[in-house]
Formats: sequence, structure tokens, C-alpha cells
Amino acid sequence: MWALLVLIGAASVSAHLQDLSFDGQKVFRVIPQNDEQVEILNFLASIMEVDFWQPDSVTLVRPKMQVDFRVEAEKSFKVEDLLKESGMEYQVLIDNLQAALDAQFDSQARTASHSYVKYNNWNTIADWTADIAAQNPDLVSRSVIGETYEGRPMYLLKVGKSSANKKAIFMDCGFHAREWISPAFCQWFVKEAVETYGKDTVMTTLLDKLDFYVLPVVNIDGYVYTWTNDRMWRKTRSKSAGTTCIGTDPNRNFDAGWCTLGASDYPCSSTYCGSAPESEKETKALADFIREHLSTIKAYLTIHSYSQLLLFPYSYTYNLPSNYQELNSIAKAAAKELASLYNTKYTYGPGATTIYPAAGGSDDWAYDQGIKYSFTFELRDTGRHGFLLPESQIKPTCEETFLAVKYIANYVLEHLY
Repeated sequence: MWALLVLIGAASVSAHLQDLSFDGQKVFRVIPQNDEQVEILNFLASIMEVDFWQPDSVTLVRPKMQVDFRVEAEKSFKVEDLLKESGMEYQVLIDNLQAALDAQFDSQARTASHSYVKYNNWNTIADWTADIAAQNPDLVSRSVIGETYEGRPMYLLKVGKSSANKKAIFMDCGFHAREWISPAFCQWFVKEAVETYGKDTVMTTLLDKLDFYVLPVVNIDGYVYTWTNDRMWRKTRSKSAGTTCIGTDPNRNFDAGWCTLGASDYPCSSTYCGSAPESEKETKALADFIREHLSTIKAYLTIHSYSQLLLFPYSYTYNLPSNYQELNSIAKAAAKELASLYNTKYTYGPGATTIYPAAGGSDDWAYDQGIKYSFTFELRDTGRHGFLLPESQIKPTCEETFLAVKYIANYVLEHLY
């Protein structure tokens, strides 16, 4: 078997996706049963480029864990031979990534303008932030909280009826560039808030008594890059001294157990923690805004994908937060609300034990700043489409997630501190 591995490795240790056609690329799911099988995956990752989807780094792989990863077309048969030879359970989740990429654009709304039921590129989203604020001046205002590495303005929407001394909930989307369903939700949330104000009693009360700060895309440069160059890009687009590798994982870049568990100090890694906490302009802008508004922000929600999870601190340590019971019961009730619409099952719990340890995350950081209601959503699905969730699932995904967010917001309003 090791001879086979060496053979695979010799073919190309550093084949990068230059042409960026994903034709013939496959996504595998394996469940290593023991340490030896984990070791085989580690070796595989060391001799060729393997893009880990779940978990997001080979270093996090443990026996009995479900592992999803993508491999280049010319390697896929060899990888399959290796998996067979090692006796590892596996399935091919996506047989041809290019076909799955094309199939995600299945929305009937093929308009050139903004749509809530299709994936919008950054320019369309940026224009939408201006439009929604202009059309709803009594409920929505737009500001710029910073700019990205490549100089794009980071637009923040404030949603709520203006009155004095209001508490707020901060929500962001689009930390990881390829998780397109995430920014789609932030847009949907603002639309729903505006459209149901004055009609839905719960939403009306929430907007009368709370403000929602909504950052539709955190990692704008990375998001743009997924539209123009590489649909599978994850990190920011910053350059680091002393390396040709680009980008930092913005959700490993916060000062919360920074660069310890589940984060890498290797700049080419997909979970690279950056040169220092808040080394990225995007994470610094977000953190600065929250620090400036700490007296009013009472909850922090961050939206990711995929795997249908509702997580709360901690991810950088196995220690439980002081209000663990409360967070767990909120998560349980929110997951139940979410499932009430389409019966979508979410697993909930502290990040480190529910999914895997990951240091430097924004939710842990916000919690440690004193924001005691801090949650991470991992939206649909559980891997059938992974990061390539079809547009036809945007509406149901957003509708069900909206119910959970509304539940959490209402709980926060009733338990202000």
C-alpha cells in the first residue's frame, strides 16, 4: 500500500489548480476506523493536494469521524484504489465537481439584478446594501466599518426602529469565501425583517426594542475570488511576508486561544491563523466595531456552512462556558424551531466537542468579550452538496434558519443583561 501512496505522490506534490476547471474532481467521504487509517489520510495529505471540506484540516481527523475531502481528477482513481486497499469505508459524495458547480445555479430567477433566491456576486450585494437602506430609511441604515485587504468597503447594515438606548445583536455572514449560502442568509434576514415589520408581532417587537447589526460578507476579497478564479477558495486574499501562499483563515484569526488547537501557523494551510491575532484587516474591522459597541451588543451570531450544526463556546478549549446550561437550552429550542418547518435536523452543543477543536474563532472571542449569547450556525447540508448547495435550497434554508435566529433574538430580548 505504501508503494501505491508514494506513486501517487510522485505524480505531483504541488499541482495547483491553475486551469480551475473542476472537471472530473471528486469529493470522497471516508470514516477511518482506527489510528492506522487516520495515518493513511495524513500521509495522503502530505504527498498531494487534498482539500478537506469536513473537518477543515487533516490534523483534526480522528477515528470514527466522518471526513469529506476533494481530490484532483487525475488522482481520484489512485485515491480510490488506496481507500479500497486500506479497507477504509468510503463513498463518492460528488462524482464530478464541475457538474455539481454548474448545477448549483438552478434558480428560476435568472435576472441580472439582485435576487434573494439566487447567489449574488459582491457588486450586486454591495448595490443591494445601498438600495435596501434607501428604500427603508426608517428601518435600515448603512455604514462602512473598514476596508478589506484589496481595498473594498465593508458595509454594515443596522436594522431596527431608531430610539434611544437600544441593545443590539450582531450577525455576520461570509467568513469563509466558498460558503455561499451564508451571505445569502444575511440578505434574506434583512429582507424578512423589513417585510414583516408591522405584520409579524414578534419581529415588530424585536425591531422596536433591538437593533440588528448585519455584516453581509466578512471576507469580501475571498468571496469575489470564488466568483472570478476559484470557487473553492476559503481564506482571505492577503499576502504574508516570506511566503508565496495567499490568505489567512479569518475564523482562526481572533484572539481566543489564538493559533493553538485546530489552527495552523503554516501560511499555505487552509486553517492558517495569520501572523498575529487580527492581522487581517477584515477581522480587525469586525473586532474593533464590536469592541466599540460592547455596552450595547448582547448577542453575537455568525453564519457558516455546511453540516447543520448550532454551536456555542468553546471551540479553543474543551472547558465549558459558565452559562453552559443556558446556552445549551437555547440551542436546543432554536434547533427545534428550525426543524419545525422542513424537519431539517440540527445537532447542537459546544464547538470543540460537537464538531472539532478550532482556536481563534469569532464566536469564542465575542463570548470572551462578555457577549454571553454567542452562536455559530453551520447551515445546510450534511455533505450531499457541501459548499455547492443548489440555489433551489436557498429559500428553504433561509426560512428555517430565520426561525431559529428569531427565537434566539427573542430570548435575548427577554433576558437582557
